[in-house]
Amino acid sequence: MADADDPHAPNEATEQASNPAPHRLGRRARRALRLAATALVLLVALAAAATVWRFYVAAPWTRDGRVRVQVAGVAPQVSGQIVDLKIADNQTVKRGDILYVIEAFDFEVAVTQAEAEVKNREADLQVKQAQSVRRQELSTVSTSVEEKQQFAGTAKIAEAALETAKAQLAQARVNLQRTTVRAPVNGRVTNLLLRVGDYASQGSVNVRVIDTDSFWIDGYFEETKMAAIRVGDPAEMALMGYDAPLRGTVESITLGIATANAAPSTQGLPNVDPVYTWVRLAQRVPVRIRIDHVPDGVPLVAGMTATVVVNRGTTAGPGWFADLRRSVTGAP
Repeated sequence: MADADDPHAPNEATEQASNPAPHRLGRRARRALRLAATALVLLVALAAAATVWRFYVAAPWTRDGRVRVQVAGVAPQVSGQIVDLKIADNQTVKRGDILYVIEAFDFEVAVTQAEAEVKNREADLQVKQAQSVRRQELSTVSTSVEEKQQFAGTAKIAEAALETAKAQLAQARVNLQRTTVRAPVNGRVTNLLLRVGDYASQGSVNVRVIDTDSFWIDGYFEETKMAAIRVGDPAEMALMGYDAPLRGTVESITLGIATANAAPSTQGLPNVDPVYTWVRLAQRVPVRIRIDHVPDGVPLVAGMTATVVVNRGTTAGPGWFADLRRSVTGAP
């Protein structure tokens, strides 16, 4: 073993000077490793940027979705005081169920009067027809042609009066039936402010029923994403606060949205806004989504916020919904 103080002992510098090739090879390997690591990081960054671009810019999805529903406004077809209220606020009803009943006395009287009028007109018609028949059987010696025509016309007038009385009777019976107001759709009563004793005015809405068979979702997509949306495309919707997605189908796409420059001035000329901002925001286009499946335990309430993704199989991968939910909620 060589002594450390021996001047003739070989040192590291002397060995590197005498054998420089391995040292240069080590430096090249380390440099190549750094370059490879840098390239790998760049590739990963480019892949991540492409994924983010496809997911957030190209893929047809939006957080701006709303649950919509039709609301049936129930208005009585006759006027009167409410004597019986069959419903409560937020009560579920079926089509044809009684909502409330209007005082029917006046309408019952109207039916009785109309029935009596029909009987009166029937008796009068019989008399007029008998008189006309007798006059028609007489010869011109006993009566004139003019008199025959007069009695025949009187019988026709009596017949028309009977038809009018029958029509009034039918109207009176229908009005009597209309004192019972029924639900026009399957749904749920909402915002009920009616009570027994209130006066129901003909044509004035006093009960509103949410049509539970008419729910749909409107997705407001940026115009830059509309090229990837077609009628009939499958869609999935996530309601805020619920993990299970709803499934649906693109039913229609609107053909017009409001524009501020369409309003005319006082002279009827176009009123064009002269301000042109450098950053142009994409317009939002409403897309109507038909709901095909609602998971158990997920309620539909009109006005709820929904995230809507139209999955055509090309712009979004099979795991888009889990990725989207994580990006929206921050869940792991």
